Amino acid sequence: MTVRQIGKLALLPAAALGVACLALAMPSAALEASLRGVAIWWDVLFPALFPFFVLSEVMLGFGVVHFAGTLLDPLMRFLFRIPGLGGFVLAMGFVSGYPVGARMTSRLMEQRLLDREQGERLVVMTTTADPLFLIGAVCVGFFGSKEAAPLLACAHYGGAMLIGLPVRQWMGRGRSGKPPTALRSSFGFGRLGEAVQAMRRARLEDGRPAGVMLNDALRSSIRLMIVVGGLVVFFSTALTLLLESGLLRWLQDWTGGVLQALGLSGALSSALTQGALEVTLGAKAAASNASVPLADRLAAAAFVLSWAGFSVHAQVAGLMSRTEWRYAPFVRARLLHAAVSSLLVYALWPLLGVKS
Repeated sequence: MTVRQIGKLALLPAAALGVACLALAMPSAALEASLRGVAIWWDVLFPALFPFFVLSEVMLGFGVVHFAGTLLDPLMRFLFRIPGLGGFVLAMGFVSGYPVGARMTSRLMEQRLLDREQGERLVVMTTTADPLFLIGAVCVGFFGSKEAAPLLACAHYGGAMLIGLPVRQWMGRGRSGKPPTALRSSFGFGRLGEAVQAMRRARLEDGRPAGVMLNDALRSSIRLMIVVGGLVVFFSTALTLLLESGLLRWLQDWTGGVLQALGLSGALSSALTQGALEVTLGAKAAASNASVPLADRLAAAAFVLSWAGFSVHAQVAGLMSRTEWRYAPFVRARLLHAAVSSLLVYALWPLLGVKS
């Protein structure tokens, strides 16, 4: 075993030990942060994610995903070199937010309906915030501006679609091969008949009665929500302890220097530093400093939402752990998405005319 491999194995235990020591040194801060994380999970994430987890399992069992996949197959292969099943996952990911896209992608990879490279592309594109969180919590709640919603939504979701095009080259061609040059016979009655047959075959292969399928979906979704909740509480606590102890001060100072070198306000360093770990706290910090121009604050929020924070990264990694998915390409793509979304905020600012 090399020194580098030993370092990787020791990194996570050392980080966990460090957080534990900080919790012992600051028990009140740790308790408050844990309670705040539980509140976020119970009040926001559980009602927002749990129904979609259950629905995704049920729709897989009934073959609805296969029906939509057959209809969307020519379009998805032409644009992103992903089978049509990815189109349904993309829509579900955009509507329900992270980590529902990763959940559905992992199930398709486990069923050998997607290979590794196709699954990696799909997870990259579907790791997005849900519209309720982006519009209701971030734009209206944190920024106090519903006019910011179209700009931030276009930047965030548009960035996810745009990175799908270079990412398909970046991560390889995968099993789907070269994209077709035309969308031939994409939406005719023949395609609809194929979609119905695909749904019927999937239902027969599953074979579970509806009641059994629903019970299985409920059990697996509850287990997954407990894992999501644990990660949210852990990262919320870790971030609060690191901030209270001052250990993140050097990172904030370094980030502030980089922002100033780019001609931006160094005050945004707090948002980016917190957003590196937890997306909710990072987005809230981006909106809090009213002295910074609104365009810069929205660009910082777009960056945080698209990067998604290590809390979401850990959720995605846990969901994809039974597949051949790789984390390193995912991190590079998250940084690309964050950068593209921030640039789109500035590009769309004159067109959408958000008032300061």
